[in-house]
Amino acid sequence: MTKGKTALPSEFMVLSNHIYEYKKGVRNLVLYTLDNRYKEMVCERLESQKIDYLVQPVNDKNVNVYFGEPVCLAAIRTFIHRPLNQLTPEEDFMLGALLGYDICKQCSRFCEKKNRMNA
Repeated sequence: MTKGKTALPSEFMVLSNHIYEYKKGVRNLVLYTLDNRYKEMVCERLESQKIDYLVQPVNDKNVNVYFGEPVCLAAIRTFIHRPLNQLTPEEDFMLGALLGYDICKQCSRFCEKKNRMNA
């Protein structure tokens, strides 16, 4: 380690990459799960970059931070008030699509979830 420099947790290297991809237009929305103790630093970083975000508690240890385009955040605010494993198949599909997941895999996932519900 270089003298005088403080090592940052690897979470911040991942965050930096997500921010880079967002700013380059690779992603419109990012879901970043991290240890709750870094939440304030992450929020400060996003605010300093003028990036809109939403924080969702996962459990006592972790939080989900969604960040990206305001219109995408507005859409997920309509259903992200409960844990991800409790999303309806439609909400799960929409979130995956907004996050840029493979659309054919999202369609398969959606059909599987709907079939389980109807069984």
